Amino acid sequence: MKKMKYVLVTGGVVSGLGKGVTASSIGLLLKACGLRVTSIKIDPYLNSDAGTMSPFEHGEVFVLDDGGEVDLDLGNYERFLDVKLTRDNNITTGKIYQFVLDKERRGDYLGKTVQVVPHITDAIQEWIERVAMIPVDGKEGPADVCVIELGGTIGDIESMPFIEALGQFSYRVGAGNFCLIHVSLVPVLNVVGEQKTKPTQHSVRGLRGMGLTPNILACRSTTALDNNVKEKLSQFCHVSAEDIITLYDVPNIWHIPLLLRDQKAHEAIIKVLNLTGTAKEPSLKEWTTRAEICDRLHEPVRIAIVGKYTGLSDSYLSVLKALLHASVACRKKLLVDWVPASDLEDMTEIEKIDAYKAAWKLLKSADGVLVPGGFGDRGVQGKILAAKYARENRIPFLGICLGMQIAVIEFAQSVLGLKDANSTEFDPNTRNPCIIFMPEGSKTHMGGTMRLGSRRTYFQIMDCKSMKLYGNRGFIDERHRHRYEVNPDMVARLENAGLSFTGKDETGRRMEIIEVPEHPYYIGVQFHPEFKSRPGNPSALFLGLIAAACQQLDAVLQGFESREKVNCEIGNCLSNKKVYQNGYATKTANIITDAIYSYCNGVHS
Repeated sequence: MKKMKYVLVTGGVVSGLGKGVTASSIGLLLKACGLRVTSIKIDPYLNSDAGTMSPFEHGEVFVLDDGGEVDLDLGNYERFLDVKLTRDNNITTGKIYQFVLDKERRGDYLGKTVQVVPHITDAIQEWIERVAMIPVDGKEGPADVCVIELGGTIGDIESMPFIEALGQFSYRVGAGNFCLIHVSLVPVLNVVGEQKTKPTQHSVRGLRGMGLTPNILACRSTTALDNNVKEKLSQFCHVSAEDIITLYDVPNIWHIPLLLRDQKAHEAIIKVLNLTGTAKEPSLKEWTTRAEICDRLHEPVRIAIVGKYTGLSDSYLSVLKALLHASVACRKKLLVDWVPASDLEDMTEIEKIDAYKAAWKLLKSADGVLVPGGFGDRGVQGKILAAKYARENRIPFLGICLGMQIAVIEFAQSVLGLKDANSTEFDPNTRNPCIIFMPEGSKTHMGGTMRLGSRRTYFQIMDCKSMKLYGNRGFIDERHRHRYEVNPDMVARLENAGLSFTGKDETGRRMEIIEVPEHPYYIGVQFHPEFKSRPGNPSALFLGLIAAACQQLDAVLQGFESREKVNCEIGNCLSNKKVYQNGYATKTANIITDAIYSYCNGVHS
């Protein structure tokens, strides 16, 4: 049997350099060379998984098909490589220690003293070897190459066991099967305007002192490295100049694989891994076209994201990427306005009038409104007000998870006249519970207790917008992450008042999709469609939102009979009329949604 090849990506100097972007781009580049690729992310924190971590602390929680709640970098890997990873593809210190302690309790160590070396380090190596063999691309048999990203920065205390394990691992798999790529910072001091190599020198020295020697240096800088800088790094870091790659600022994230290709990064990796006779020249024509199209977009579509965690865009990373995929498909430049939900509420009008006015101005200037998922009652009333505004003013609206639930609550309050209608999550004693706690969940244990992972939704109405957007299929499989659901006892009253439940689970008691049929585009979903959106294959419902926001929805619904036809070329079939929902086409964006690799911020792909 062929031996697995491993590419390890580490980071030095500072965090946030974009190791995830680099690892994803390397994987894509190797895939373009005809190799099958899988990925593993190592997070040195003690949590078992990312499920209970605050979005403000760690960005979004990405959900996999198997229900794994993982680091957002696994979302990068899935989007770039178009694969379906498993929960075991995310290794944490918590998982490793739990695994070792469980073995110790069973007596598997036969009375030996359990130590970091060899027991923890062996467990890490065995985990990597086992997971690397799991096929993630839908084909039989293991991949050719496993790309491993080590989270954190060289020198972090919590990373030490992993570094030791990976040093042993490089020896264990042998020369020709292990390639180490070290991502480091080469800053430019404004005072002298010179690229400084000392931080990278120290980082590599620390890495070598721990038993790992980099084969390739990937240097983050604002501009391409000068030749004399490369020579200096080569001399002090013991890496040949041709194996020093510059990751400089580019217009959008999709240029990073092209940047690596143009600097022959694939050739350096293939040489180290002895894959010269197996790999071919990388084919990235479609990817290149998409990157260039994204650069040229100028007609804007403005989407207001009304959420709780708007202070950190990574909290809604997959939502942002799904919007980007759809806007590029519709040939529109995405402009996102972040609207803190609590700023829309009446109390803010009393306490912070300027914030209240600013929030409502952003909402009213949007071509479309999106309310993403979330937990807790802060900002719920503001989300309800946003849903009401979009429904009454016929503004395209997409509610995801909690966003769907608040749309149901708003409909019950405004249309049914049930002023106290609410979710039992926010008001356990409400007399009109529109949203109730799901039966199989746990109210006391937070981690891994929700309705998680891929679940099937069956369409109930044949000519609804959501079914058409999904290619008129009878059912779909999407990923879930929630505890509360629409109260099935309220469904008949809501339907009689005009709210259509167009998607349900196999039992017919769990509501998955809602629509207001008379509205141009008013859809709520209990699942998270953003997790399965891809650059060349945007999520159906995000595509619908963007298309409706720029008045192209009819063309989309008429022009695509199957979901498989929705790809990056969709914009060619759509109207190019400059029509905007609210007449604010020339306003500038208050964020750049894909300023990746700018200012060394390492925003993820």
